[in-house]
Amino acid sequence: MPKIVDHAERRRELAEAVWQVIAGGGIDSVSTRSVAAASGWSSGALRHYFATRAELLAFACEQVIDQVTERIERLPLPADPVAAVRAILLETMPVDERRRIEASIAFSFLALGLGDPALARVQRRHFTAMFEMCRRLVGDLAARGHLAGEPDRLDTVARRMHAVVDGLTTHVLAGHLGAAEMVAQLDAYLAELTGSEPRA
Repeated sequence: MPKIVDHAERRRELAEAVWQVIAGGGIDSVSTRSVAAASGWSSGALRHYFATRAELLAFACEQVIDQVTERIERLPLPADPVAAVRAILLETMPVDERRRIEASIAFSFLALGLGDPALARVQRRHFTAMFEMCRRLVGDLAARGHLAGEPDRLDTVARRMHAVVDGLTTHVLAGHLGAAEMVAQLDAYLAELTGSEPRA
């Protein structure tokens, strides 16, 4: 009886191999050959799933988006709305090695997407998903009476939240901030946003 191949699982394995290569040598080290070596596959077998490096990178980034989304959906959230927003945002930020790799992959598409329409599509998906999440979080805070003042344009507040999270993430990836400093700055921003006391 012929062996049944789980193609979805194989593609996930390849995405893991891409992340492994990036963790070891950065986005520039990703090639069909390096990913094949990391996955234990032949280059020919890998090309059966991804004809080009761009396809491989795009898939790896989309896997990151899906993985973070699924993780947030499973996250046990605190009862306090502000603490819940904090927990959700931190799932998208480089507070540990796994999330640093995820952020590195996602933000690599800022430059890569400028010259490749397929990668630009993934970049747009990443930014759109992040903004929509921020918009939901801001809307929930407003509905629960946890926004300071009386913001009348929740989209603007959400854009600012998105910019703060992305800005802090970029600073950590660039080595300008450490993870602990990033978290402290996020806490200060959320305290200002909600009119609450900063976390100790």
